[in-house]
Amino acid sequence: MRNFPRRVRALVVTLAAMATLVVPGTAQAATPSRPAAPREFVALSDVAPSILQDIRYATRHNFVGQRVDGYLQPLCILTRQAAEGLRKAQAQLRKQGYTLKVYDCYRPQQAVDHFVRWAKDLADEKMKAEFYPNVAKDRLFADGYIAEKSGHSRGSTMDLTLVKLPARPQRPYVPGQPLKPCFAPQDQRFPDNMVDMGTGYDCFDPLAHTDNPAITGVPHRNRMLLKDTMAAAGFRNLPEEWWHYTLDNEPFPDTYFDFPVSRCSVR
Repeated sequence: MRNFPRRVRALVVTLAAMATLVVPGTAQAATPSRPAAPREFVALSDVAPSILQDIRYATRHNFVGQRVDGYLQPLCILTRQAAEGLRKAQAQLRKQGYTLKVYDCYRPQQAVDHFVRWAKDLADEKMKAEFYPNVAKDRLFADGYIAEKSGHSRGSTMDLTLVKLPARPQRPYVPGQPLKPCFAPQDQRFPDNMVDMGTGYDCFDPLAHTDNPAITGVPHRNRMLLKDTMAAAGFRNLPEEWWHYTLDNEPFPDTYFDFPVSRCSVR
């Protein structure tokens, strides 16, 4: 830049500095310390825009009680293969008067690390009354509710449910509101607009096991509708969580990613 006049040099430096500024509250572009996703990843809304999204870890309505590390935006990111599979499942469900709703999709490793730190802080139980009423927090690792690695970080696992169409409005969670057990009757727990699945999402309790014999009638039929539809679209269920599904032929079976959940992460 030494051949430019001094005034021009000053203008170039000023513009370069301005280009590095980030407006508060907006997603940040990928940098060496904030990597982008591999090109095999997509935003679900670009592939299957009719699927509802209620990304709980980008909010305070989750078992941690605060926005989880790595969730810069409430966005579902998946491998393209997984997103295409969900589009197939959605097409079948819409014919029957339902839509899918996702709670979580790709989960960065930094979020999993946040869960681990939270689980080790036995004094923090502000969300216990809703998400793990009958489980001692010091049992969360031993009982398998928290782990140091998650299939979500591989990009082809998602947490989801069914919503009857037309979808009812869902009131927002208000931090500090009285909490109701996740296994309470549907009209008593948090008013999620999903169909009755027997428990709420992220319920740390045996009643959340997909085939728990205590879940009968309508909730059982709803679980089986979701399970059968997802299986036909190429996904397998985690038996301990009725909401948890993984693509059978996931493209990154051994890779755990850590790019943030942000629109800027997917090209």
